[in-house]
Amino acid sequence: MNELHDKMSKSIESLKTKLSGIRTGRANPDLLNSVKADYYGALTPITQLANVSASDNSTLVINVYDASAVSAVEKGILTSDLNLNPQTDGSVIRLRLPDLTEERRKDLIKVIKKEAEDSKVSLRNIRRDYLDSVKKSDDSTEDDLKHAQDEVQKVIDKYTHDIDELVTKKETEILTV
Repeated sequence: MNELHDKMSKSIESLKTKLSGIRTGRANPDLLNSVKADYYGALTPITQLANVSASDNSTLVINVYDASAVSAVEKGILTSDLNLNPQTDGSVIRLRLPDLTEERRKDLIKVIKKEAEDSKVSLRNIRRDYLDSVKKSDDSTEDDLKHAQDEVQKVIDKYTHDIDELVTKKETEILTV
């Protein structure tokens, strides 16, 4: 059961990470968590190459530690799917986040719901694997299987509720102008 909780918690954490990378219209340093730059031949997360902070609601400031890595960080941002144009001033890169249109907000909500559904599928797969292992154990009876199904369903319901809360919170963030 502990292993089941661990796997489901990891699924929730993965969803949180994915949702933090979705732009909400406000500058959030987590937006760049998934962006990587080619630094001396290795794809390195920008957060390891620079300090990322929000100077106001619509601007991210990236202070690159190594001046030779500025162009790599710029290129990493340009090649990401964030559609942002970096403005460089020495070792400081500024990212101005454009305002979200109503259409773009609706598209982002669709992306969020898809990510949530993928997480729910992941939970169901974990449940199936767990119940298969209970069925395959030599000393399990029908009562054991029924009890395991009931317990796992309670756990699934809890984590599904957590996913729904995360989605609702992120939707509210996106729809807030």
